[in-house]
Amino acid sequence: MQYLPPRFVKLLGFTLCLLLASCAGSPLGDSLEQNLEPDPRLLEEESATEEEPATDEPVGASDTEAESAPANQSEGEANAEAEATESDTPVTPTFTQASYTDIGEAPEELQQYVEDLVALDVLLLIDVNADDNVERNPNEFLPNQIITRREYARWLLAANNRFYGDQRTKRIRPAVESAQPAFQDVGKTNIDFSAIQGLAEAGIIPSPLNGNTTSLKFRPNAPLTRKDLILWKVPLDTRSALPEATAAAVTEAWGFQDAGKVDPAALKAILADHSNGEFANIRRALGYTTLFQPDKGVTRAEAAAVLWRFGNSTEGLTAAELLAADEAQSANQPPDTNSEQAE
Repeated sequence: MQYLPPRFVKLLGFTLCLLLASCAGSPLGDSLEQNLEPDPRLLEEESATEEEPATDEPVGASDTEAESAPANQSEGEANAEAEATESDTPVTPTFTQASYTDIGEAPEELQQYVEDLVALDVLLLIDVNADDNVERNPNEFLPNQIITRREYARWLLAANNRFYGDQRTKRIRPAVESAQPAFQDVGKTNIDFSAIQGLAEAGIIPSPLNGNTTSLKFRPNAPLTRKDLILWKVPLDTRSALPEATAAAVTEAWGFQDAGKVDPAALKAILADHSNGEFANIRRALGYTTLFQPDKGVTRAEAAAVLWRFGNSTEGLTAAELLAADEAQSANQPPDTNSEQAE
């Protein structure tokens, strides 16, 4: 079909306009207007086509992104909150909990004491080189190695509070961060501050807090001596003031040939320990001896032997009894507390 000339189209349009104007209001004019009006459905489709933006994305892509955006945002916020929580959490010591392979290297008489206390989880070995600047094998207890003062203080507080877990009046409260340090060399940032400071505030270890002006420094990494082993432990057995003692009285009681080398404070604890009879700490850790050797270093196994029992000659509790009570409780059976296991 050939296209009409432009002039003819314009003329035809002008003629139609005149015709409509002359027929306005007549039946013929109304019929022509209805025939020449555009189809409303075509107008709606054209309008919808113009409003819909052109896009190369597949159908549903926008909805998927809209749904995934809040999820990604929530995940990011959760990660940010977790990182903030971790950064705000104070770092605390991590203790080893291992099945030691070298307990059999300890003297035979001391092995059971170590095993029982390890089972109670009170011989806390920190996973850092805080004790002697030597990296440790987590599976080695090193029973024959000399224990440090800081380590024994840590064990002493932990063992006492474990043995008397159901008796708050006998527990020792670890120091809080706001406490004023009792020793010049054990500040608040020291990993064992809570234990050492707690024992000092309880009057268990000599410090300026109980009037001992010669104990300005604790020397946490120094070897623990036999005199301090007994001096710190006996007050937790007797729960009373230590008796006055002399070197002669200690010699008569224990038969020690070197009682004259022991300082007065330790003499009191040694004499009081003798009153515990077969339950004495010295007998349990050192066996029979006529030499106390007050300044000799204490091994880890010997320290464990001392901590194996708390109490006096008539009333006390051993680690073995505590383990039996725990097992009986787990089995919902009443423990046998009629007799105390003797060493």
